Amino acid sequence: MKYLIKTYGCQMNVHESEKLAGILENMGYKVCEDEKDADLILFNTCAIRESAEQKIFAHIGELKKLKAQKKDMIIAICGCMSQQTGYPENILKKFPFVDIIFGTHNISELEDFILKRKSLKKKVVDIKENEDISNRDLMPKKRTSGINAWVNIMYGCNNFCTYCIVPYVRGREVSRPINDIKKEVENVVKEGYKQVTLLGQNVNSYGNDVGDENVNFANLLKTLDEIEGDFRLTFMTSHPKDISKEVIDIIAGSKHILHYLHLPVQSGSDKVLKAMNRRYTAENYFEKIEYAKSKIPDIEFSSDIIVGFPGETEEDFNDTMELVKKVQYEQLFMFIYSKRKGTVAEKMGNQVDLATKKDRLKRLIALQNEIGSKVAEKYIGKTVDVLVSDVHPKKQGYLIGTTFTNKNVNFAGDRSLIGKTVKVKIQSSKLTVLYGIMEEN
Repeated sequence: MKYLIKTYGCQMNVHESEKLAGILENMGYKVCEDEKDADLILFNTCAIRESAEQKIFAHIGELKKLKAQKKDMIIAICGCMSQQTGYPENILKKFPFVDIIFGTHNISELEDFILKRKSLKKKVVDIKENEDISNRDLMPKKRTSGINAWVNIMYGCNNFCTYCIVPYVRGREVSRPINDIKKEVENVVKEGYKQVTLLGQNVNSYGNDVGDENVNFANLLKTLDEIEGDFRLTFMTSHPKDISKEVIDIIAGSKHILHYLHLPVQSGSDKVLKAMNRRYTAENYFEKIEYAKSKIPDIEFSSDIIVGFPGETEEDFNDTMELVKKVQYEQLFMFIYSKRKGTVAEKMGNQVDLATKKDRLKRLIALQNEIGSKVAEKYIGKTVDVLVSDVHPKKQGYLIGTTFTNKNVNFAGDRSLIGKTVKVKIQSSKLTVLYGIMEEN
């Protein structure tokens, strides 16, 4: 029996697909790459943007002919899209050949769903509104992210940004016990993983649901940084309103934590930030950036920005452009605002027309390409420590890796170096990527 998992969306989904793969492998399934070879195809879906939803529907639709040929093949759908109210019914109406639909709160029950489908020969639809997170943490994992190990520290979100569906499909924030997290990190380091990425919808609010002032993100980072071993530690995603000076201070004095911070600003306009319910101003945000730079001089930043949020004027957009110029991001993830059914922003007036949104996105991309290129150029001539992550997907004989500031580096080398840290002298750069020559170690 063979399986294929198609994963869409964020790193949380990537890691949950590793857990789903773990269940399937424990059942005796083997992974395959071709849909035609699969006995089970599982879609782990995303609902953050309309474009993701359209792509998922298109891919499901493409399986209609294959399902007609292989009637015993199981097609299952889980994740954020299926958790949305009314979506399971909509999916079955559009795609009656789908066999199993479940949500974000019961992924640990995949084996039961498969066995039920096979024995009863009926469709299985099971959406729960909450869960015992310990079930998810006890799931087996087939880690598929190379030298990186994902580790959940919490689930859910309490922020209710007006554009975002996540709190509705992921539920309220629930933090894992700090000792459980520490044990998992210790285990993956012993297993040889060279980078550990902590996951949460808002890692900076870790522990807020516990009611113990000693259980917080700063103390968690401090505890994990004390673990012995050759590894790097990073995290995502941070909410600007919650990141503290204490967290930045711990990063500055740490052995393992990357000098890199992904801090999604979304807009540089206070008016738009208020409409988004982000609960900080552009000035508050920049003060935290400046504090981090003062404590960690080589730190690099990346961010998310939404262009064309309802009511965004040209002046608002210019505020965003100015903030981008001030921060000097290493990298930006830029998106056109997309309506999401069930969110507050869906019903807002003053929706920005598509042509204006595309024009603003084009201008922002051009600005960031210029800034990102300048940020990369400052590495030219320097020798940096690069953690080798993989062979280059296109250039034979080349490797890819990252600096301690999370800059991507390409250089010639042998695949035996994967998982090792080597010294590379940077000779050139293109946009955000550095190119260099490995020095004798």
